[in-house]
Amino acid sequence: MTEQTKKKATIHDSLGTNPVIEKNIPEDVEWIDDAFYVIKTRFGLHTSVLKDPLGAHFITGLYEKDVIHMTRWHLKSLQDGSIDDASRVVNSGVVGGKL
Repeated sequence: MTEQTKKKATIHDSLGTNPVIEKNIPEDVEWIDDAFYVIKTRFGLHTSVLKDPLGAHFITGLYEKDVIHMTRWHLKSLQDGSIDDASRVVNSGVVGGKL
């Protein structure tokens, strides 16, 4: 693909086709950077929940500080268009021929 035909990645590309949506967002939640907050899952992990699109689960990790760091990095990279510089497709998942 040339630079002119290359599609800019969006938040919806990062969320996938069926994102998990948090239905019960507390009134007194503390938004980080006015963009997301972090919840603790029932298994002890931490997940960032986005403000836009409202309630979409985004990044999950073991430590809250790491989830905050990576969510900030991912959102910034999407915003400035540098996400493709730090990621690549290793395998397309398409099987050719007959199985």
